[in-house]
Order: sequence, then structure tokens, then C-alpha cells
Amino acid sequence: MSTQGYDVIVRNGRWFDGTGAPSAVRHLGISDGKVVAVSADPLDEADCPRVIDATGHWVLPGMVDIHTHYDVEVLVQPGLTESLRHGITTTFLGSCSLSTVHAAPEDAGDLFGRVEAIPRPYVVGALDELKTWTSAGEYVAALEELPLGPNIAAFIGHSDIRSARMGLSRSTDPTVRPSAAELDRMEADLRDALDEGFVGMSSQELMFDKLDGETCRSRTLPSTYARRRERKRLNKLLRARGRALQGGPDVAKPQSLARMAFSSCGWGRKPALKVSLLSAADIKAIPMVAHLFPLIARTVNRFGGDLRFQHLPVPFEVYSDGIALPVFEEFGSGAAALHLSNQIEEQRALLADEDYRRWFRKDYDKRYGPRVWHRDFFDAEITECPDATVVGKTFGQVGVERGGVHPVDAFLDLVVEHGEKVRWRTTISNHRPKVLDKLTSDPGVQLGFSDAGAHLRNMAFYNFGLRLLRRVHDAERAGRPFMTLEHAVHRITGELGDWYGIDAGHLREGDRADLVVIDPERLDDSLDAYAEAPVPAFGNLSRMVNRNDATVAAVLVGGEVVVEDGVPTPAVGVRRTGRFLRATG
Repeated sequence: MSTQGYDVIVRNGRWFDGTGAPSAVRHLGISDGKVVAVSADPLDEADCPRVIDATGHWVLPGMVDIHTHYDVEVLVQPGLTESLRHGITTTFLGSCSLSTVHAAPEDAGDLFGRVEAIPRPYVVGALDELKTWTSAGEYVAALEELPLGPNIAAFIGHSDIRSARMGLSRSTDPTVRPSAAELDRMEADLRDALDEGFVGMSSQELMFDKLDGETCRSRTLPSTYARRRERKRLNKLLRARGRALQGGPDVAKPQSLARMAFSSCGWGRKPALKVSLLSAADIKAIPMVAHLFPLIARTVNRFGGDLRFQHLPVPFEVYSDGIALPVFEEFGSGAAALHLSNQIEEQRALLADEDYRRWFRKDYDKRYGPRVWHRDFFDAEITECPDATVVGKTFGQVGVERGGVHPVDAFLDLVVEHGEKVRWRTTISNHRPKVLDKLTSDPGVQLGFSDAGAHLRNMAFYNFGLRLLRRVHDAERAGRPFMTLEHAVHRITGELGDWYGIDAGHLREGDRADLVVIDPERLDDSLDAYAEAPVPAFGNLSRMVNRNDATVAAVLVGGEVVVEDGVPTPAVGVRRTGRFLRATG
């Protein structure tokens, strides 16, 4: 029986330490923001102001979300409650080559607005009002002044530093190469960020990520214009410092995937470059590709690399209001429509034009070659529409009922008539349970890719960790386990903290007291339920969220209770509980 005083005791829960070691019923004592006792015997609760009874519950390290786009939201709503309430206690900023460290507010609006579907005016407005920093160190200092809910780790975005040093127009001009001085500045920016503890750099080669705004509208992100010499120089610095490169290959060019993957190999250089690529998925459009990602990772790592593919371990279901779905950027007619997303009448006229429709039908009927969207309007269900007769049907079904109208025309007819009031959904990938289980348990795959904070009207994967635990728990109870619960917890906690070199993902004596208490009996269908909630900082825009309040009994960050019964406490966003986590090495 310990006589040490504690700030919080979490008693009698099934404890997971985040290393993959066997779980056990334990009592945890927390003091000064750290775990100071993990005991098989009850702890002395005398004078302890807070005791959490975790009997019948799981107690695990707070989960780590390695792929978010909270870069703007963290400035205006630093509690980040939509992740925190589901047990995420560490979030990564700066994904997909995008960050807000160096780019001017107007340029940041162009970088984030269309690619991540974060309304451009709010990006520009937030940075105009709040940006005081001009360096990575000042940026970190500004974050640490905010009342952060979860902890923050960060990549520096290649598009961010490239646009800042070359100007947005020059950095997205295919005829322009950076000068020696500009390359020196980019390298200095990266070195500065690594010195401040950033986990690495994110880059992009995906060609359907487009700029917003007017100056360079519909050009691809600045990072996509970088050539080998520039990438090699920045990667060399990452390799030397043991930090990670997050990359998005061009899905239309297999050589892009191969080049980025094999950049991890040492080829006589030590150490290997840590590379985390987007994204391992069981894509409906290309069923065989799911088997390729683990093979590539094994091959690269056999040759001395350190490669992981990011993977969302749940079905990738997306929603769209009208034609506002980012995957339409991958083909010409879709990109042409999204180019006019800020000119509604012109866009509607385009969608009604027969020549345009012929173009769209031709793109739609191309069923071969690299792509993300399966291009099947018979697999696209209408969930909302002023015309109630079409709700619950697919666009393909609507076309059949209207006398054999082509699915594309059925879709465009409804969008022309009702615009964004036509809401629909489809599942793009991760739809086959056995393949999903295989990817989820593969060592060359890294679990993440939630895109939290982006695509506010398109998808909600804030609770992906809970949904993973449900899959593992259900499989175990059904007698067909594909991984142990301890391994599953490790994959979304300690494995990620260790690979990126940050103090997160473990729950042992001496570790930070970032933890979540889960009721396993409430790992149920509530995790899949559709929900929306307004974003006050973005003009009360209603975004897709997850709500499974009964599942999460408590979340602690730095030893302070920040969520009770799924609901953030009044302290969240008011008092700082999270901190900026610096990568080591």
C-alpha cells in the first residue's frame, strides 16, 4: 500500500502500457502530470482529489494522430475537442506539404482552401489576425502560448517553405527553378524547424491537389514542382538528422511511388531516411493495389530503408454536397467544375452544357489506369435532396427510373437543379474486411491518415482509433483474431511515438499522464453514427463529426481530466493541458 499522495488515481482498469506487452488489471497513480505508480495493489486514496473508477474498463495511453490538418483550427480553437473527445491526446500538424510557419496569410489561404476544403476566408482571416511569427522557433513559442487541449507535434511543409522563398507564382511555374540563394533559404528553413523539434518535412507529388484563390488558381501545390536536386538536398538533411519525410506520391505515375519509396534506402548512406507515404488502402477502383503496398515496404526495408505507408484502418466513406468532392480533381472534367467552385452560376452553366457532359461521360467511362474514385454512380447514395423521391437511391438508379438516363447526366441534372443541397455518399476504399485486417496488421503500414480538421463536409474519422479497437475486440470475441488488443493499442500509441521520436504513446511509471479510459462494452454501432456540429471559428459551418460519448469514460492530458463521459470539460480550450512535443535525435 503506497502512502504517496496523488493528484489523480485511476483504479482497477485493464492497463495497456503502449509497448505491446501483456495487459493487466492495475491501479495508476498520477502526480505533477506524470504516472508515478502502476500497482497491482490498490493505492492510498486518502487526500487524492480525483479518483476514477475504471473497473471493467480499459486504460491505455492517449492515442496519436499522425495526419491532421489542424494548422488553422489550432490557432482559433486550440482545444481541438473533436479529436480529444475520442482519446487522441497527440496530433500532428503540417501534413501534405502544408503548414503555416512561413507562408503569408493570402498564400496560406490558397494552399489550404481548396486542397483541404477549409474555407479560404477563415484561413486568411485567422492568420491575418494571429500570425506574429516569422520563424519555426517563434511559431512553436506561439503554439505554446495557446491553451492547447492535446499535445502537438509538427512537420514543416515543403509547399510552405517553397512558396515563402520563391513566391507563390514562381514556385508553381513549371519553367522556373529555384536559385541557389532560394535553395539555401529552403534548406535553412528546414534546418531551423528540425532544430526546434519538428518531426520532419512533408512533401507532395499528387497532381490533383490544387490551389485556391485567384492568382494561381488550379495550379498544383508548390511541392509538386520541385525537381530531383531540390528534393535530394532536403532529404539529405532529414536523413542526417534522423527525421521523417512524409510524402504523397502521384497516383497516376507509378514511378513517383517507386522514387519516393526507395528514397528511404541508404544505398551505403547511414542512417536510412524515415519515409511515411500516403497511403496504403484497398481502393475499390484498383482491387489488386492493396497487395502492392506491403510488398513495396518489405522490399525497401530489406534494402536498408525505413518505409511505412500511412493507412486509415476503417472504411473510407466520403460525403459530398453537390460536386464538391476533392477526388473529382483527378480527372479533367471534374477539375474544370471545381475550378469554378467560387463562381456558382458559371459552374452551374458548365454542368448543364452538353459538350461538358460529353467530356464528363468520357472521363467517367475510363475504368482502367491509376485512380482513386471508382467512378460508379450506382455506388453513390443520395442522403439529402429537396426532391424527396430520390433520397436513399443511387444516381444510377435515378437514371434508370428516368428512362435510362446515363448516370453522369442523372448526377449533373440533380446538381444543376439543387446545387449543394444534393448530399450523397460513397465508400472509396477499405471496404473488404479481410483486406482491411491484413493492411491494419502489416508492419510496413502505419496507422493514421485521419485528415482531422480538413474536408469538414466530406468525412469524419476523428474516432478511427476507437473503431480499430472495436474491430480487434470483435474479432477476438468471435474467435478469429487478426492481432491482439495489446498490439492494436501499441500500433496507435507507442509505435508511432517511438518511430517519430516524440514523448507520446506510453503509460508506464515516469511517462506523461496522457491516457484514455474506454468502456469496451460501448465499442458499438455508435462509433459509426452520422453526426454534425458547427465550427464557431469558421462561421458556424456545420462539419461532419463523430459522437460516441458513452464509449470514452475519461481522457487525461498531462494528468488533467479533459474529457468526462465523452464530453470535454470546461477547462478545454481555456487552460493549456497539451504542449508542443519536440522530436529527439
